Amino acid sequence: MNVMPPKGPQQQVRARLLELIKSEDLGSEGKLPTERELADRFGVGRRFIRQALDALEAEGLVWRKQGKGTFAGQPMDPMGDLAAKVTGETNALEVMEARLCIEPELAALCAQRVLPEEVTRLRMLAQRQWEATDAQAMELWDGSLHRLIAQCARNRPLLTAYSMLDKIRSNPSWVRIRAKGRTETSLQVTHSEHTAIVEAIAAGHADAARIAMLDHLETRFAALRDELVMEKMC
Repeated sequence: MNVMPPKGPQQQVRARLLELIKSEDLGSEGKLPTERELADRFGVGRRFIRQALDALEAEGLVWRKQGKGTFAGQPMDPMGDLAAKVTGETNALEVMEARLCIEPELAALCAQRVLPEEVTRLRMLAQRQWEATDAQAMELWDGSLHRLIAQCARNRPLLTAYSMLDKIRSNPSWVRIRAKGRTETSLQVTHSEHTAIVEAIAAGHADAARIAMLDHLETRFAALRDELVMEKMC
């Protein structure tokens, strides 16, 4: 019988940080406690905290902003702030229509340009979204996955357009509508669709990635439309 060797301090810290990231303890922005606070909470030196965060950042599970701290997921593109000018002039279905035009092409470009380490990060983000147990975490990891696909397409104009849509869809009322429309079945479908997208990207199949993203967004478009109809009837 093989006995697993005990985990070292850095591995233990990494495991506890992952549990924290997957928990409901983070705010809406997904901000983690400071390194000092984490060191006190886990009873280890800050060096172990920093090393574990470095590893998680390399995996695409956290990101850092100078002077602001460490956050779960992937950062929003600052160009997304342009969305503030049009948020009040559009609606959730229009945003989904725009996503259907842009994101399949981003997925296709991503399949052609993604790096091996980025594929690993995409798989991890898809898994985190599947493991999420509350609406806030689901939104965090779902947004992080789609955002990384857009970034890995390496097309600045398309990324700017996507970032604007990403910012608009973070509207709290629209987030609430999406959360109401989730069921166990729909979550399983989403995970299957996310997996299909990521694996098409990993295989370098641009057409397959485009189709997989289109299928996914069409599924979400139909669910959103049905939820909006139900809201009007209530």
